Amino acid sequence: MLEVLVVDDHDLFRAGVVCLLGEAEGIKVSGEADSGEEALRQVRARRPDVVLMDIHMPGMGGLEATRRLAGREELRVIGLSMHGEQPFPQRMIEAGAWGYVTKHCPGRELLEAVHRVGRGERFLSQRVAVQVAWSAGSEHSHLARPLEKLSQRELQIMFMATQGFRVCDIAERLHLSPKTIGTYRHRLLRKLGLRNDVELTHFALRHGLLENHAP
Repeated sequence: MLEVLVVDDHDLFRAGVVCLLGEAEGIKVSGEADSGEEALRQVRARRPDVVLMDIHMPGMGGLEATRRLAGREELRVIGLSMHGEQPFPQRMIEAGAWGYVTKHCPGRELLEAVHRVGRGERFLSQRVAVQVAWSAGSEHSHLARPLEKLSQRELQIMFMATQGFRVCDIAERLHLSPKTIGTYRHRLLRKLGLRNDVELTHFALRHGLLENHAP
């Protein structure tokens, strides 16, 4: 049973999310918070598995709260915001979030995000992933458009591959066979017009999907 903490300063929206999660199989709402400060207190007291974190709140916002929670290995944060455009998704990911969805997303997508992140997978909705790629600059945005052709699973495997996960690691985390992961990998490379993982990493760097730590 995944225990989820819902953090949002809008009472009506938060109540709707709590209701949606409360009716879902395998999910238990362990608490609610309306600020970053309260979220930190709730995490210490209740030890949830997943935190749905709004970004803009009075006092400490979700970005700073996510940074402070990033060191907890047993905890994973999903950014939840009205904003699907940059720089919001990238800032949350850099702060330590495992996923990002918008408040406009269908309920089933939010539930999928919670389940996947709860299993240790990364999750970006397809719309957000494309926005992240396009934000790298208009001179490269035409190269990012093939991302629209990728399925959610292909996007997920692409992000994990560019973060250094091996095929066997991805297979274990996604509960799929290495052969199936290989098929997805071959398919996404073909759709992007790339030949191997090295070119995929360069593609991710060019389009802002992966931070370049080179000096």
